[in-house]
Amino acid sequence: VKVVESGGGLVEPGVSLRLSCVASGFTLTHYGVTWYRRGTGEGRELVGFMIIGEDTLFYADSVKGRFHIYRDNAENTVFLQMNDLKPKDTAPYFCNVPLRDLWGQGTQVTVSS
Repeated sequence: VKVVESGGGLVEPGVSLRLSCVASGFTLTHYGVTWYRRGTGEGRELVGFMIIGEDTLFYADSVKGRFHIYRDNAENTVFLQMNDLKPKDTAPYFCNVPLRDLWGQGTQVTVSS
């Protein structure tokens, strides 16, 4: 039972990336999923979350309007679509399934010109 993130990389400002959180050993559809990131010298920052289904979404003010969380149930995956990336978005990104107390290993996003 685990979740694994992928999709990070080094990109220039203004570019988009899509992060994936793939679950194995359980059905992710039945759980809410939270995305966090950890900035340099800072604590963990909540990026956004999706509760069960897609009816309720929350985004931090710092990413609102640029980031979008959505599911693909067939792939047992939750995605974090990140548009118009900025250098301040640079961080390792983690997905979390709170009710399972599961964390992935993280995927690094670096935004730099």
